[in-house]
Amino acid sequence: MTTPATGIVTPPVTETASVPAKTGDCGCTSNSATVEMDEKLQERIAKHPCYSEEAHHHYARMHVAVAPGCNIQCNYCNRKYDCANESRPGVVSELLTPEEAAHKVLVIAGKIPQMTVLGIAGPGDPLANPEKTFRTFELIADKAPDIKLCLSTNGLMLPEYIDRIKQLNIDHVTITINMVDPEIGEKIYSWVHYNRKRYRGIEAARILHEKQMEGLQALKEADILCKVNSVMIPGINDHHLEEVNKVMRSKGAFIHNIMPLISAPEHGTHFGLIGQRGPTPKELKTVQDNCSGNMKIMRHCRQCRADAVGLLGEDRSQEFTKDKFLEMDSEYNFETRQEVHAGIEKFREELQAAKEQNKPALKETNAEKILVAVATKGGGLVNQHFGHAKEFQIYEVDGSEVHFVGHRKIDHYCQGGFGEEATLENIIQAIADCKAVLVSKIGECPKTELHTAGIQTVEAYDVIEKVALEFYEQWNKE
Repeated sequence: MTTPATGIVTPPVTETASVPAKTGDCGCTSNSATVEMDEKLQERIAKHPCYSEEAHHHYARMHVAVAPGCNIQCNYCNRKYDCANESRPGVVSELLTPEEAAHKVLVIAGKIPQMTVLGIAGPGDPLANPEKTFRTFELIADKAPDIKLCLSTNGLMLPEYIDRIKQLNIDHVTITINMVDPEIGEKIYSWVHYNRKRYRGIEAARILHEKQMEGLQALKEADILCKVNSVMIPGINDHHLEEVNKVMRSKGAFIHNIMPLISAPEHGTHFGLIGQRGPTPKELKTVQDNCSGNMKIMRHCRQCRADAVGLLGEDRSQEFTKDKFLEMDSEYNFETRQEVHAGIEKFREELQAAKEQNKPALKETNAEKILVAVATKGGGLVNQHFGHAKEFQIYEVDGSEVHFVGHRKIDHYCQGGFGEEATLENIIQAIADCKAVLVSKIGECPKTELHTAGIQTVEAYDVIEKVALEFYEQWNKE
């Protein structure tokens, strides 16, 4: 199995979606229509790293920060600039004009040909800045037709701009919906600015809720795929998110992304300043598990900056700051990009074949489920040194199946000796519920400390599922 020269790759998309089948005049359901619909849907998400968990191992995305203003104030948000070391929504290093953004996209599409998605997600709300947002999309659609256009919004102005979104062939829209009960919403939003008037309290939450529901319906009627983001806030909406999930599913949303609240006091948000905590990984997983069913749950979100560049889990935005990319020539070439994508798809097929080859013939019943942490640079492989990891991907293994369930951000362990003891302690705490950590290499010191903490280490360079299943078999014998 050979990795393409780009170094970023994945197996074929195998995700399934709930798609209504066509019914013929006789009242029978047409299976061929369902299969055809599923195939068309798979094509729409196959190279979108947010809508496809498998695709995120191989395809990159980028955001351009052209929308500074916002029309609501969330208690978990503080839009900040010149914050190169922070990685969370609402943060950017610099704002761009639509023309600067379009040039940046063409530069990056040439240098990172596996970049398939361009999103506008802030740092404010794109639809509170419609002229800049739509001008940016127009320029990119004209010059780079193979790049998917993606929009993230709070939904307040979505009904008003749905026709423009459809006209520009924006096929993926994300709405952040944290409640379907305004009484809960008034605890999450400070104010909503709508029709030249600022609303507060339950009235503000009610207006936002009504517009979000209208927007969802409009997206469904326009056949635009919708991802719903929900921020999980313990004690406020954590027990309410199952109801949110049911409503989103009934309204036709494609995928639900339940994200943990980020509320460090130094971020300056209202929740951060009053000490509102975020959920633990276990709490987050429990809510995600409870919401899984007929609707896909996104577990691989990295809560990206509004100027993020690269694979999910990496941020190359500092390689393409304004002073740098404005000096670069566009290297966008449609044919070259298609060749790279063909190489990625070939590798995905090889990877899927390897997964199938290593899948146990019989599924164990009532097998104990365990968690393992994986150090990976992408490609669906265990391929990263323990000391170089900035996050671990967490997989649940039961002896016959391996499922991705989330990721845990950590501090860099290899710091030239500075602070490594404290860093290792924090890493161990972050993956304390895992039975093993799968890495390409690990030093003797961290290996010993991990073993002392009850976490085994596995050194390998292979398909994640294969390594995880082999470890489970060994662990199950002990």
